[in-house]
Amino acid sequence: SSSELSCLLWQIEAEVQRRKQLISQSVERKGIISERYQRKHPQVYVLQDSFLAPAFLEVVRYCTSPGAHLQGLLRYLESFSDKRIYRLPVFTEEFCQTFVDELENFEQSDMPKGRPNTMNNYGVLLNELGMDETFITPLREKYLQPITALLYPDLGGASLDSHKAFVVKYSLHQDLDLSSHYDNAEITLNVSLGKDFTEGNLYFGDFNQDPSPVPQYIEVEHVGAQGLLHRGGQIHGALPIASGERWNLVVWMRSSAIRNQLCPMCHRKPQLVEAEGFGDGFTHPLQDEVPETVDVCSLW
Repeated sequence: SSSELSCLLWQIEAEVQRRKQLISQSVERKGIISERYQRKHPQVYVLQDSFLAPAFLEVVRYCTSPGAHLQGLLRYLESFSDKRIYRLPVFTEEFCQTFVDELENFEQSDMPKGRPNTMNNYGVLLNELGMDETFITPLREKYLQPITALLYPDLGGASLDSHKAFVVKYSLHQDLDLSSHYDNAEITLNVSLGKDFTEGNLYFGDFNQDPSPVPQYIEVEHVGAQGLLHRGGQIHGALPIASGERWNLVVWMRSSAIRNQLCPMCHRKPQLVEAEGFGDGFTHPLQDEVPETVDVCSLW
């Protein structure tokens, strides 16, 4: 009916306006946090080799060595089925404990808090906390990209030029689980930070651009201080936690060289709206094809 159509159009317009306001609201929150928040563990805001597991550093050394290749890298990783999902150590247990303590300190403060997405009600956007430039960007550029270049060359693994990083929290009286979805990313890193919990395994289905008539799902359990690398388009979710509290670091890594051709969310040629910061990882190419700004797709 015409009234139902009008209601639908109103909802669409409201969602468009909400998304347009997200970036300006985030910038405002980041400014307030930078001025007023008292950090409990200021050392965790700057990435150091001592935060990283020795086995992870060994993987990076291999990937940056002459003649490194995929089969050699796979000897260092745990692989799951044929879905191109890999587990590897990332951080030390000590760092994870200190990092979670810092996150809890922030959660208990009166600072404004932007949530990671519409599916997670509890968590922290790390760019608002001031961790992008000094922690996540060097983690992506110096340590993760040599690995993803070998694992995911077809997804821009060697040309990851932006990211969105956040921490999510699950507990019995907050978010219990996460329904099936795929990420706005070419490649995702998901690291289990702790604390003590039971159940809540991740599950993975098909790649969203290559679905099968009968999807085959696998379950993967969380291992403290270890991370899972997977394709952003891999359909996945989290089963309900049974006890305790679980924190995970999630880094959506993006390659403008890939997503400029096709938006991974609407599966169309992106129509861009300029945005501050990394936006959704798209770029406006100059005449010589060098990215100038990073924007968001207005179609999604």
